[in-house]
Amino acid sequence: MKYADGRDIEPGDIIQIDTNYRGKVIASMDTGKYLPGEEGWAYLGAGVMVNTDFAGLVHYTAETAEDFALLERP
Repeated sequence: MKYADGRDIEPGDIIQIDTNYRGKVIASMDTGKYLPGEEGWAYLGAGVMVNTDFAGLVHYTAETAEDFALLERP
């Protein structure tokens, strides 16, 4: 998955979801990159797993993606 500006969403990114929420990307099945210990999400096959401040872990795919904006990249 990508941000509106075309950059890949990467594990470790702190993102804004719509305009109300935030989260930390812990896995990107699209790029095959994961935070240490989060490789178990690979079975999902596509999308990103985000630890959100409103619902805990949420799996987003291209079909379910919200409006994401990068706030911070480590």
